Amino acid sequence: MRDAERLSRRQAVQALLGAGLLPFSNAKASVSDQVQTAAPTLSSAEPSSDWNAPGPLIIYPEKVPLIQLTDRPVQLETPRSYFAQTRTPNAAFFVRWHLSQHPRVVDLQSFRLLIEGHVERPQALSFSTLVQQPRVVSLVAVCQCAGNSRSRFSPRVVGSQWGHGAMGAAEWTGVRLRDLLTLAGVKSGAMGVQFEGLDRGSGPQGMPSARYAKTLDLPSEAAQEALVVYAMNGEPLPLLNGFPLRLVVPGYFATYWIKALSTIRVLDKADDGFWMKTAYRIPTTATGGTSPEEFAAGGVPTRPIGKLPVRSFLITPDGSHKLVRGLPVTARGVAFSGQGGIAKVECSVDEGKTWHTAQLGEDSGKFALRGFAFRFAPAKPGLMSLWVRATDGTGAVQRDQAVWNPGGYLWNRIEKQTLAVGDAA
Repeated sequence: MRDAERLSRRQAVQALLGAGLLPFSNAKASVSDQVQTAAPTLSSAEPSSDWNAPGPLIIYPEKVPLIQLTDRPVQLETPRSYFAQTRTPNAAFFVRWHLSQHPRVVDLQSFRLLIEGHVERPQALSFSTLVQQPRVVSLVAVCQCAGNSRSRFSPRVVGSQWGHGAMGAAEWTGVRLRDLLTLAGVKSGAMGVQFEGLDRGSGPQGMPSARYAKTLDLPSEAAQEALVVYAMNGEPLPLLNGFPLRLVVPGYFATYWIKALSTIRVLDKADDGFWMKTAYRIPTTATGGTSPEEFAAGGVPTRPIGKLPVRSFLITPDGSHKLVRGLPVTARGVAFSGQGGIAKVECSVDEGKTWHTAQLGEDSGKFALRGFAFRFAPAKPGLMSLWVRATDGTGAVQRDQAVWNPGGYLWNRIEKQTLAVGDAA
């Protein structure tokens, strides 16, 4: 983003803050009261049943109807149609909290972001101080839950049975983590930086059910590129997506993207907490997969989950309407990768025997969603299968092989859409 655009965005957020129009800029603003008191309501619209998870459509404050997986903590999936564009509207952005007591109200006057631990100068930064930081950064990045598409795994694995909609892409605006760490002065011997939000659980203190915290190594690419953001698509973060601040770790799974960020803690030893040592880990194999038999036998070494694998998704046609033989149709979708952006998208109308290069849309950066289009004409009546696969900047390509692991992570098989074709009447 150009400097003038960055400045105007920062000035816009400052103006909202000063005018009292930013959600929660007063002690208890109207939006927070809605989230705290209003019951979610049902919507009558129907999501794509073969693409999304099954579940009721629920309307929460600041949100369009989204598919509810759980209500405590709130987990909401984005319907397929919203991915016809490469920026996911804030109101349609998926929601995934780990602990049930996530914020219903935030008092910005008393809120402070703490930077503590193995630092020279501990900080307690107000929201207005962060908004007024001179070095503002904006980038477009995909946020994808580690369990996105978990319902596709066979044998079934435990955890929320997401369809494909536990993801979204937005332009995020804030300050670099490394600039905040410089402000605090990281001491020699630092090994990692831990992040914690305002959400809490009902478990005993010291247990994973009480607090959620994740750590990035120091030094690491992830820590260098991470942002502490206060704006999303040019607007304040929705409360359910982490207002007032959240961590953005471009190219990495959302488990690291701490919402309602309240504490940055520099560590001088490895983080041996549950959310790093036990949860969100994958086998150390090249694919990140194993077999149910090997896992049951025990002794499978693991590592923390990291970057997003290359993925692509067909959005239209979605199988809800019959296509006409010989009449051209344009298939559209999106692709992304946490490693080097999207280099190529290919489609097949003969179940992978031949592949045709799709036309790529605008490149909004290596961490963004990238649209694609492929024009074809169905050749015969009956059922056909349209396949899509993406290749990223490192040469990694989606394969037609399922990679199984006990967490239900890293799904990135070639996507396939069954379509019905008929003759014109």
